[in-house]
Amino acid sequence: MNENYRKHTLGLLVENKFAVLAKVLTLFTQRGYNIDSLSVSETLDPTISRMTIVTQGDDTIMEKVSKGLNRLVDVIRVIDYTGSGEKFVDREMVLIKVNAEPENRAEVLRICDIFRGSVVDVSNSTYTIEITGEEDKIEAIIDLLKPIGIHEVVRTGKAAIARGPIALKER
Repeated sequence: MNENYRKHTLGLLVENKFAVLAKVLTLFTQRGYNIDSLSVSETLDPTISRMTIVTQGDDTIMEKVSKGLNRLVDVIRVIDYTGSGEKFVDREMVLIKVNAEPENRAEVLRICDIFRGSVVDVSNSTYTIEITGEEDKIEAIIDLLKPIGIHEVVRTGKAAIARGPIALKER
C-alpha cells in the first residue's frame, strides 16, 4: 500500500436541502471510496449543515475527492483538515453496553472513571457507559472492557473543527 495512504478528516459546509447527503454519498460510491465515519448536523444558520467525513486515501485521491465535492452545487466549502496541515480538534462519542455482574461492577466503574466517562444507564446485569474523546481513547477503553464482556458499541463518528481563527465560515 502507498505510504501516503492514510485517514483524512474532511469538513464540509453544505446547503441544508433535501438529498444533499445523498449527492455527497453518491460521489464517494461512484468513485469506489469508502467513508469510515460521517457526522452531519445543522449549524447556527438553519439553512446550512456541517458534515465531518473520515475517509482514506493518498494525496492524489484526496485532491480528487475535494474537487468532486466542490463541484457539487449544494456544497459551500470543503477543507481536508488532515491534508491542509491546519491544526484541528476532533472528537467522537461512544456508548458501550458492558457486563455489570456484581463481581465486575467495581472494575467497570474504575475503568469508566479513568477515562472520564459516565454511566448513563444501569440494569441488573449491564452498565451503559458514555465516553467522548479521540479515536485512540475510544479504542483503548473498548480494549479494556472486552475481557469483562461488551454487549453493544455505538459510535457517533468524528466531529472536527479547526483550532484558532481558521474556520469553515458560513458565508
